Amino acid sequence: MTLGGGVASTDAPTYNMIKTEVQGRVAVITLDRPKALNALCSELFYEINDALSRFDNDSGIGAVVLTGSERAFAAGADIKEMKDTEFVNNYKGNFLGHWVEQISKMRKPIIAAVNGYALGGGCELAMMCDIIYAGEKAVFGQPEINLGTIPGAGGTQRLTHAVGKSKAMEMILTGSVNLDAQEAMSYGLVSRVFPPEKLLEETIKTAAKIAAKGAVSVQMAKEAVNQAYELSLSSGLHFERRLFQATFATKDQKEGMAAFAEKRKPDFVHE
Repeated sequence: MTLGGGVASTDAPTYNMIKTEVQGRVAVITLDRPKALNALCSELFYEINDALSRFDNDSGIGAVVLTGSERAFAAGADIKEMKDTEFVNNYKGNFLGHWVEQISKMRKPIIAAVNGYALGGGCELAMMCDIIYAGEKAVFGQPEINLGTIPGAGGTQRLTHAVGKSKAMEMILTGSVNLDAQEAMSYGLVSRVFPPEKLLEETIKTAAKIAAKGAVSVQMAKEAVNQAYELSLSSGLHFERRLFQATFATKDQKEGMAAFAEKRKPDFVHE
């Protein structure tokens, strides 16, 4: 499938569980385990991490879209893969650690385009992204408690930041209270909601808009916003101010302000 003129990367490795393609300065990664509703397994995450690493180091890419199928973004983790594992091996091997490894290091923005189910690990994967857009039939939830365990890839942390303690507790402790797309948007988990058939197109439009901005400033802005979760207000303001001052060493700051003064469109060079 070609997305609005997008093409598969000619030097891309062959993947078994994802598809990748490039549209302008936007890379699209599509989870591709349709029979398993895109259930998340180790091989799938190794492929996601490999693709993200390639795109993060590709100067021609400015933003990444991560999506699934219309039926499921990802319906959860692959329980068959993990059900017989033991604590000691999980601990020594840092089980699930590789799920967040590359996404947490990504300098470029990632937008999740979520249609259908985003449950358990699927919800956690969406929340690892910088922006979430949802189709009207999207469903978000953390049902791990029904399996005798708890979220292990950020569900107890990122969901609480997104929807607040009370709602996160209700969702995680019952394992049966889910959010539909409109509810997710009302809580701030999702930024925008679209008809399912329009979701990917609209997500790529936003990614393209971001990718057209100066890459250095985009990456600095992402870094600053993420630090709001880690730092005190005074430390965060100091961090932001230092990055703001640093932008004045970039060519794009000079071009952007000159273009504004001259009432023309800026021509960013991503330096």
